[in-house]
Formats: sequence, structure tokens, C-alpha cells
Amino acid sequence: MSSKMWGGRFSEVPSKFVEEFGAVIKVETRLCPYDIQGSMAHVTMLGETGILKAEDVELIKKGLAEVGKEIEAGKFVFNAEDEDIHMAIEKRLTEIIGPAGGRLHTGRSRNDQCCVDSYLYFRDAAKECQKLIVEIQKSLFEQAEKNFGTIMPGFTHLQVAQPVLAAHWMMAYFWMLKRDYDRLQSFLDRLVECPLGAAALAGTDFPIDRWSTAKQLGFKKPTENSIDTVADRDYCIEFASIAAMSYMHLSRLCEEIIIFASQEYKFVELSDDFTTGSSIMPQKKNCDFAELIKGRTGRMYGYLQAMLTMMKGIPLAYDKDMQEDKFLSYETIDLWQNTMKVMAPMVRKMRINAKRTYQAAAHGFSTATDMADYLVKKGMPFRDAHRVVGQTVRYCVEKDKTLEELALEEFKAQSDLFEEDIFEDISLEHSVGARKSYGGTSPEAVKVQMQNAEKFLDDAHQKLL
Repeated sequence: MSSKMWGGRFSEVPSKFVEEFGAVIKVETRLCPYDIQGSMAHVTMLGETGILKAEDVELIKKGLAEVGKEIEAGKFVFNAEDEDIHMAIEKRLTEIIGPAGGRLHTGRSRNDQCCVDSYLYFRDAAKECQKLIVEIQKSLFEQAEKNFGTIMPGFTHLQVAQPVLAAHWMMAYFWMLKRDYDRLQSFLDRLVECPLGAAALAGTDFPIDRWSTAKQLGFKKPTENSIDTVADRDYCIEFASIAAMSYMHLSRLCEEIIIFASQEYKFVELSDDFTTGSSIMPQKKNCDFAELIKGRTGRMYGYLQAMLTMMKGIPLAYDKDMQEDKFLSYETIDLWQNTMKVMAPMVRKMRINAKRTYQAAAHGFSTATDMADYLVKKGMPFRDAHRVVGQTVRYCVEKDKTLEELALEEFKAQSDLFEEDIFEDISLEHSVGARKSYGGTSPEAVKVQMQNAEKFLDDAHQKLL
């Protein structure tokens, strides 16, 4: 007969190789503190309802505390034969306190036990990710403050479009990351129902009090349907989706850093400790870590796709396929968190080359739209103004000149509406300063968004304390 806790009906056990193949215990050790926490709440409730005697409850609590200390001290031995941490902890508990340890599992299953452990873990992981997002936002905010007056070209299609403040460019990523922060908050707002007590899939015939365990563990209420409870991995997929989207934002920032750090642009320079050199070319300074982050985006997308595929055909309720959520979720969390820990200081120590960004904005016809607006204000229909400016740009390209280098006579050759004041309207400073619409790039508008950003950072700091 099998010696497994579930081995009553089995005459043979899996081979060691097969056992290793099916075990998840080495992966899910991070759940141990949450498993102890969930078990403490469960046994407390078993005592409150009279399902277990007070002396058993106290003995189990004492034993769980001892197991917890062993795990924290690194003395706990995790064996594949125990399959998962739930079995391993219960086994060790029984070794310490005797038969009373076997009563801990009354009124629950590994199915709901696994879910409550994961809920508790994801709750902490999401809050940690929020903290790390805020750190990147702080680094972007600091750079925006430091380089507030710097003008750079804004791009569409990676072609020079209109001049913007460098602060405006950096704050664009701030607001992207705020959406990631908010998505995590929405995720947390949904992770408020306690799965403990759903048991294997049908609930239990013991008179448990699910409201008690929910309250003890910081949930608002128990889950509504026991089948859905143990069959649900939406939270894993949702978290992976948030992580994938956020990672895409980080990848876009890295891509721009890589481009802007090139010799052709020279807009930014990363500090030496976030770059590497070449084994053959002494002059090289490579943005390796930004490239690694960008490259690992595919891995992050893969975790999400794998989880969606894992769940697409699983009948209710629990199936062993769902064990794969651990491998995928933990790698998602680790990759995202580790990347954010690199991003914040990399951005914070980045240097902006204000002279070079100004030159690039001046030589890319970035104020052509201002020139068209000038003609419109003089009474010319916009489509006609668009054509006139396009012809003027073509003239500049043929003569190898910028708009600012044209003489008034050359402007008048395109339209009699041009006067001396055109030179003011097509200056970079005027162009940037004129975009005062809410959310625009003028210094006044950018100051408003930075004030709003600062308020968000203050509120987030208080919330995450």
C-alpha cells in the first residue's frame, strides 16, 4: 500500500523520476509563509466552531509556528516525494505534534488551500510591483525637473515632427506607468474574496465559518461558488496581462534610450554602470541592459500566452494542468520586479544632452506646423497653408537650409502673407511655448501635469506605507 497521504486506494507509487516530473514543491516554496498564515486562520476557525477541541487547536498552532521557524531559518527539507508545500508542511507538523497534526486538514482541500495561499501571495506581489513602478516614476519625474527647459524634437514615424520639452517626453512614460499602477490597484480591488472553505469543489459538510477565515486573512467576504473558486486562475492571467502591458511600456522606453544614445542622435547617455564595452572595439559603450529588457519582452508575452493556453480547455473544476500556474506566475513576477529594479536607477542616472537635442529640433523642420498656423492666422485656408509650407520645406531641402536660415524675401517668394514676425513664430521656444492646451508641451502645461504627478506620488507613498 502507498505511504502517501492520499495513498489508501493505491498499491503502487510513481517512480522517483515520475515523482520529480509531477512535483511543484521546489517552485512554490515562496508560498510557505502564506500557507502557515492560511492554516493558522483555518485552525482558529475550526476551534471557534467546535469542530476541533481547544487543546488540538493550540497544539496545531504551536506546531505550525515551529514549522514556520524552520522554514524561515532554512532548516526545512523540501522533498519531491511530498509533492507540494501543503503536504510537506502537514507532514512535518504531524512529525512534531503527533496525530493532532492530521486534524488540521478537516474541512478543507489542497485545492482551496492552494488558492488562498496564492491569493495572499499575489496580494503582496502586486503591492510590491506598485512600489517598484512608483520608483521608476520618481526617476522620470526627477529627470523632468532637472531638464525642464530642455527642448528636443518630438517624433512620429521616427521622423522629426514638432519640438517638445524633454520633460514632456519623459512624463509621457510616467503616465503610462500610472496606468499600470492603476491596473494593479484594480486587480487588488478584485482579489477580496476568500477561497478558503470551498474545499475540493463542493464545499464541506463540516459546520465551518468561512466569514471568520475571510476576516482573519484580510478579505471582505468568502467566494460565492465553490466550483468556480477552485477552477479559477483568472487572477494569474490578469496579473500576467498587466505585467505584459507594463513590460511593453518599459521596452518602449528602453528602445528610445537605445536610439537616443546612439552616435547619430547623442540625445542621452547612460551611466557607465548601466552599459558594457566591446571585447574588440575599445570605443564602444553599449546599452546592454536596456537591450536585455527589450529582448525579454518576448519572454513576458510568452508567460501570458502560456497561461491562456493552459486554461483554454480545462473542464470544471480542478485539473493538474493548473499546477503550471506556479511556474508561469512566479517567473512573470520575478522578471517584472527584477526589471523594474534595474530601470529606476538606470533612468535616474541617465544624462540628457540639451545642446544636441536643441540642434536636432532646429534642423528637422520641426516648426513647419507653426509656419502653417501662422498663415492660417493671416487668413489663408489651412489646406493652402499646408501646401505652401510643404513647398517651402522642399525649397529648403534643395538649398540645404533650415527654415530659420531663410531670408524674408525667400519666405515672400512662397506667400506675400509672410512678414518679419514669421521668424518669431518659427522659433523653437515660441513653438513649444504656444502649445498651452491642457496636456500640451508648453512650460505652463507641463508644470500642471508635473503638479498632478507630484500629487499622485504623494498619495501613492501614503497608500503604500
